[in-house]
Amino acid sequence: MILEELTKVTSHPTADEIYEMVRKKLPRISLGTIYRNLEILSECGLISKMEIGGIQKRFDATTENHYHIRCTVCGRVDDIDGEVFENIADRFKDLNGYKVVDHRLELVGICPSCRNDSHSQ
Repeated sequence: MILEELTKVTSHPTADEIYEMVRKKLPRISLGTIYRNLEILSECGLISKMEIGGIQKRFDATTENHYHIRCTVCGRVDDIDGEVFENIADRFKDLNGYKVVDHRLELVGICPSCRNDSHSQ
């Protein structure tokens, strides 16, 4: 049910938001169950867990490598349609002694809704 509800949205919801979505169909489900199952789904590679410093974890049903843009005002996260830089790790392979095994790209900005709100004030 958790995976089913997550695949219906593109908003990259938090565990609390997923809890509210699932609770409509399973009113007796606990928040702890949601958290445990999100971790299991993430560990199995069925969903992506977005761990961005300083904010709540968000979850994504799209597991293919792709990039995100996050609103600094409301926290909204959207996918970025565009090319994934598959060979970017090669450019940084000799820096600081790290072996690069993956990469993530997050752009930050102000979403259209928040930009419109600031213009109307």
